[in-house]
Amino acid sequence: MNLRDNWRIIMLTVFVLASTFALFGPASAPDADVNNSSSVGASTDPTNLKYGLELAGGSRIRAPLVGTTAENLDIEQDNRADIRSTVASEMDVGGGDVNVRLNTENGDAVEVLERNVSEQRLRAALEAAGVGTEDATVRSGVTGETRQQTVETIQAKINRGGLSGGTVTDQRSATGDHFVVVDVPNANTTQVLDLIGDQGEVRVVAHYPVSGDNGTEYRNQTVLTNRQLERSQIGVADTDRNGRPMVPITLQEEDAQNYSQALVDTGFTSSEATGGQRCRYREQPSDSGYCLYTVLDGEIVYAASLNSNLAESIESGEFEKAPTFQMQTTSMDEAQSLQVNLRAGALPTELATDEGTVLFLQQSLGDRFKSRALLTGLIAWLAVSGMVFLRYKNPRVALPMLMTAAAEVYILLGFAAAIGLPLNLSYIAGFIAVIGTGVDDLLIIADEILNEGEIATGRVFQNRFRKAFWVIGAAAVTTIIAMSPLAFLSLGDLQGFAIVTIVGVLIGVLVTRPAYGDVLRNLMLNQQQRE
Repeated sequence: MNLRDNWRIIMLTVFVLASTFALFGPASAPDADVNNSSSVGASTDPTNLKYGLELAGGSRIRAPLVGTTAENLDIEQDNRADIRSTVASEMDVGGGDVNVRLNTENGDAVEVLERNVSEQRLRAALEAAGVGTEDATVRSGVTGETRQQTVETIQAKINRGGLSGGTVTDQRSATGDHFVVVDVPNANTTQVLDLIGDQGEVRVVAHYPVSGDNGTEYRNQTVLTNRQLERSQIGVADTDRNGRPMVPITLQEEDAQNYSQALVDTGFTSSEATGGQRCRYREQPSDSGYCLYTVLDGEIVYAASLNSNLAESIESGEFEKAPTFQMQTTSMDEAQSLQVNLRAGALPTELATDEGTVLFLQQSLGDRFKSRALLTGLIAWLAVSGMVFLRYKNPRVALPMLMTAAAEVYILLGFAAAIGLPLNLSYIAGFIAVIGTGVDDLLIIADEILNEGEIATGRVFQNRFRKAFWVIGAAAVTTIIAMSPLAFLSLGDLQGFAIVTIVGVLIGVLVTRPAYGDVLRNLMLNQQQRE
């Protein structure tokens, strides 16, 4: 075979071999912690294909984000901090629950990330902050920046929580409402909700006694904020030498200085705090002594005294040279959850699961979908094969056509395995559409070449093939243009169908159709020479 004249066949062979390696070669390990031995998301499939919720079973959570946004505002850059603090004060919410966004898709905006925020109250708070609201629009929901940040944070929580194959998307409904959709194969809803259902905001709070006119009263002071913990070096959840679950943390230098000073100022390094007034939260919650609370989403998950050795280290200044300590919990599950929240960060706002939908699909049902999807694809290929043989009654034309169509789907499967695309029913529908459009284009090539009379030379073949290729090229461009809006808009399963169809059309036009032309040319010219 002349390599120069048949380079398209060689390219098709290379793509098929690459797809084989992607499908059956050694797979990369998932992005999870080494100590996480969970088998969630593990697949017994002999290939490297990943399956989405509908084919593997699992959980889907579709919910809006909590918040109210005022848009089309006119805000000066220098006034952002003042507006934020004033609105937070007027709305009686924390400063972290108010965001001032400039140059959003609907102009400048202020969002309040709390439930039950009325339009009148938000307008009044903006007026108090000196922001005109005559042209403002107030709606439920959050800005695009907050949605994107939420999607990225939840995806990080899923990846670091060991739930392989999970996807997080921001989808827009027909009414214009936005929903965060979380699909996690092979996981029950309890696992997913425990991981992402809450904001994941972690703080360390110093709870300490103060003597006053009315006796001893207790005060709380946050000594490590969620933001400080996010930028710290978070270790792997483990147990200490006494078998207690914990997460090691190394603070940055500035945060370590502030943490040390706060503990000194609140008396945690005193002999009283490390002696008779040690933390007794579980025995006497109302008179607990000096306690350091680990607070996750407003709930105390652990309370402990400051270790006497750590107290001495802080007093001597040695702690700031090596600012590492342990956040302890009551169970290893809590420690792993704490580790994920510390590493991935807190969600910007709450995921309103009570206003959305939570779906669980059993793995047995997903396996049934998988087998039936495979059967449907096989039936489609056999049906096309029968019609092709009836049409041409010539194995020299029909067999290469069918094998080329099968190679196209095989390459597409290799592409899905290479990029880790989780297949679901919409993608399978795209595969079936690719089979149909692929064979349709191959029929155009065969008809154009065979119905024009005898093929005397390779030049005659090339002229006819070129005419056919212009037709299928124009059809491919039309298909890509038609599918592009579905591929780029957040329209759920339609997006997956469009992506597979577009990629399949590109593989066909650039790889498989030209290779089929070379195969058909060799077969036809060889037949002519023998005759």
